[in-house]
Amino acid sequence: MKMGFQGIGFLLQCYLMLAAAMYFDLGEQEEKCIIEEVPEDMLVTGESWRWKSLSSTHSPHFGVTVSVRDPNQEVVMSKRYGKFGKFTFTAHASGQHFLCFQTNSTRFAVFAGERLKLHLDVQMGEHTIDRNTDKTKDNMVTLENSLSHLIDQMMYITRQQEYQREKEEVFRQISEDTNSKVLWWAVVQTLTLLSVGFWQMKRLKDFFIAKKLV
Repeated sequence: MKMGFQGIGFLLQCYLMLAAAMYFDLGEQEEKCIIEEVPEDMLVTGESWRWKSLSSTHSPHFGVTVSVRDPNQEVVMSKRYGKFGKFTFTAHASGQHFLCFQTNSTRFAVFAGERLKLHLDVQMGEHTIDRNTDKTKDNMVTLENSLSHLIDQMMYITRQQEYQREKEEVFRQISEDTNSKVLWWAVVQTLTLLSVGFWQMKRLKDFFIAKKLV
């Protein structure tokens, strides 16, 4: 049993290292975005909730609109939430995805002074760890869920590495093409300068012959 608790503790520690959690302040009529590198066909799950209000005049209907844009700036999802919100989306293309949060206030800017402190937790993969799991549940079930989550995280890391390798290959190809074009342009410039030099020498020689200077 002791080893089971130690294993669960280790897995939870790994989970906390791989999950992206953060706090940030969000003002009324303000939008803030975070950028996540997401591989293609990866399921992303996010949870956001108001940790506390930073204003004494907080409205109970003050909510947050969550929108997600893909690398092509197309809106993947957009939904308004209250105090707590859970959103999911699947990346249809590899690259930077923009997760944006904006308050749903409609007041004039001069009256918009409320601020919220939000907590955001983003996870990659199909399996997530339930923070509300009853402590009396069998530890093996919790361990199994943790293992499933870590397997998903390993798959995410593998896809992320493949995506980075693809980006490196594209960058390498662009660099090689650019170097090749620069080399050919240098060759063309050199041949042009040599041709102009020979032509000027010939014209100068013909001029001297015509003037009987040589």
